[in-house]
Parts: sequence; C-alpha cells; structure tokens
Amino acid sequence: MTTSIPSAIKLHKRSRSLEIQFGHESFQLEAEYLRVLSPSAEVRGHGNPVLQTGKVNVAITGVEMVGQYAIKLIFDDGHDSGIYDWGYLYELCHNKEAMWDAYLQALRDAGGSRDPDVSVVRIFQ
Repeated sequence: MTTSIPSAIKLHKRSRSLEIQFGHESFQLEAEYLRVLSPSAEVRGHGNPVLQTGKVNVAITGVEMVGQYAIKLIFDDGHDSGIYDWGYLYELCHNKEAMWDAYLQALRDAGGSRDPDVSVVRIFQ
C-alpha cells in the first residue's frame, strides 16, 4: 500500500484546527478531534483505549516534524506524545465523520462529557 504524503500542513491557532492537504484535497481537523484520537499510548492504552473527556477547549500549540514520515502535535493541555504518521493522518481526514461519531457514541456510553467543567452522573432506577 502506498502512503499518501501531505502536500501542506497549516496550523490555524484562532480556529484551533489543522489544515491538511493531500494533493488537491484539503481537510480541516479540529484540535479536539486530533487530541481525543491521538495515536499515543496514553490514549490508545496499549490495546486498552483510554476514553478522553473534557477536551472541547483544547488547542494545538505546536507542530513538529518527525523524520519524513510523521508529525508530533503539542496540545495546550500538556499532551505531546502522539506521533501522527502520514497513513494515520490520511485515515483521520478521510474517515472523519465515522471516527468522530464513534468517539461521541463511546463518550455517551461512558457517561462522559466533552466539556471539562461538566460531570455527568447517571441515575439508575
């Protein structure tokens, strides 16, 4: 399988998003989306994913190249261990709706919130 290489990556601090171009296709990925789907061990949990909550206001403060195959994103909540290789970025771009919907469903199932100031309490009768 040939991996697509981004032709451009731009950080938009005001909108808290990353613009990624693969050839003539352009994608806008929000910081929250990139943070909650980070490929880091902290998030993926060594095969036991750790659901990320309260990240609605997170921002990307930096983008660093990792060799010729990936970028490392630095987030304002201190998270900086995810290495986003070109294949994973391509997947995040092309499957954004399905991946985001799956995250939101997992959040609902766990009774979590995107808002860091909200605690969701489930009451069972």
